[in-house]
Amino acid sequence: MKIEALARLERYTKRIAEIATVLGKYGLADLFGGFKYTWLQDRLKSADGQSLTDGVTQSARVRMALTELGTTFIKLGQMLSTRADLLGPELTDELSQLQANVPPDPSSVARATIEAELGQPIEQLFASFEDTPLAAASVAQVHAARLHTGHSVVVKVRRAGVAEQAATDVEIVQALAELLEQHSPSLRSYQPLAVVRQFRRTLLRELDLTYERQNQEEFGRNFAEDPTVCIPELFSELCSHQVVTMQRMNGLIGTDIEALKQSGVDLGEFAKRGANMYLEMVFRDGFYHADPHPGNLFLLPGNIVGVIDCGMVGRIDEDLRDEVEALLFGVVENDSELVAEQVLRLGSVPADCSRDKLRADLQEFMADYTGHPLNEVHVGAALSSLVEIIRNHHIVLPPSLAMLLKTLIVLEGTSRRFSPDVSLAALMQPYCTRLMLRRFSPGRIAKRARRSFRVWNRLLTALPRDITDMMARFRDGSFTVHLDHRHLDPIVNRLVLGILTAAIFLGSSELWSRQAAPLLYGVSIFGALGYAVSLFFGWRLMRAIRKSGNIQSKD
Repeated sequence: MKIEALARLERYTKRIAEIATVLGKYGLADLFGGFKYTWLQDRLKSADGQSLTDGVTQSARVRMALTELGTTFIKLGQMLSTRADLLGPELTDELSQLQANVPPDPSSVARATIEAELGQPIEQLFASFEDTPLAAASVAQVHAARLHTGHSVVVKVRRAGVAEQAATDVEIVQALAELLEQHSPSLRSYQPLAVVRQFRRTLLRELDLTYERQNQEEFGRNFAEDPTVCIPELFSELCSHQVVTMQRMNGLIGTDIEALKQSGVDLGEFAKRGANMYLEMVFRDGFYHADPHPGNLFLLPGNIVGVIDCGMVGRIDEDLRDEVEALLFGVVENDSELVAEQVLRLGSVPADCSRDKLRADLQEFMADYTGHPLNEVHVGAALSSLVEIIRNHHIVLPPSLAMLLKTLIVLEGTSRRFSPDVSLAALMQPYCTRLMLRRFSPGRIAKRARRSFRVWNRLLTALPRDITDMMARFRDGSFTVHLDHRHLDPIVNRLVLGILTAAIFLGSSELWSRQAAPLLYGVSIFGALGYAVSLFFGWRLMRAIRKSGNIQSKD
């Protein structure tokens, strides 16, 4: 893996130089201090060897560096902002502010992309097309247009060259992640390789606008009967992998708080409708819009909630739904034992995790919220505290659950931005009650029983065959046991080096004391050379021990 990672890095030397320059500029080169590749280390420094942003927190410097590095790294930061269980609240809060600060592609480039994708001139596709984009983000930009039928639409166009640049950057990021896992103990616990692999899958889906169109169509079907929600209508004949054409929202965007207040609309009701829409997505459909930012919401006439930008979504499968329901049941029953058990079942748990300490921390956490009126409970703060407890015990949550928790945290912040009186906890109560009733309904119990029966049936069917096979191997002498001695090679190498050093030292002492020829000023030349070699080997051995921390280290 090490050779492959280095080969990939060598292929993209120019881009790596740009990345290294930005890291040095923002004083982030120390993150790669464990690398032992001189050609890379030389680039991880600013011109004067100092940080150019003294007085700025490291989290803010990470955000600024990712912004400067462009689309791929902005998307990486946005994905990492959902992983408070890995990075902690300070860094994830900073990454949540990531916004692309990029100039739009020239209108001629956007027009050429649309015509190439849809196979007709712009004039035949649209009655009018605005060359100045309404908005430009890291992946795509949006232009206003009007169809020949009179419909007012927006056309989302993928930026030119973004896919090619992303492919290069992902290769580099994956190679760096492999090296980080090997050489940077401080970052190894963040599982950089697993994070990058998940990011690769997510980014490829976001770059293909077909997935966004499919997501939007599914949301449209789910809310077709809800008069309080508007999902923009899509015009499929004007969509492709790089172009999406949809109905234009004629309303007020959620980021324009002053205009919302001056509209005279009941913002409390608007906030409740928006929050209920997301809760329906999560608890009813198991398929939700994962970016409840105010910029993705519109206030439409009639106090209707409009939703845009369906590229980032989350899904809750049946297994995760069951585990989350059990977790909520434990919280409702104030059962710290059950909550701790569910946290351990949901996450990746280190071998040295103290279950008693986890249970005690969770009991203290639940005591802080027990007995309080629902309108006084801040879901975002509660979930953030829960994630912090999980992180302190070095438990890594599955990405789907981490995204769900992040969505609920952001959702509460967005709701309170529209109306401080809105309580997400109170709005969630009927959904949680519905979950509990559904969990213990005869249908769900029967379904779980059928699933358990299938599992036990497979086990009981395979067990006799496996035992017979094992006994047959045992009888004919082909039964083998493989032991994996992890980290044994460095220990053996140090032991051999120590024995060799001692042997050379003793042999040299014998030559020196007997004045074995040839002599120089009465000193045995071979004895002196042996002393020098044994001192060098001894120095190397002590240096290796000091770098590992202690003589018993396995690293």
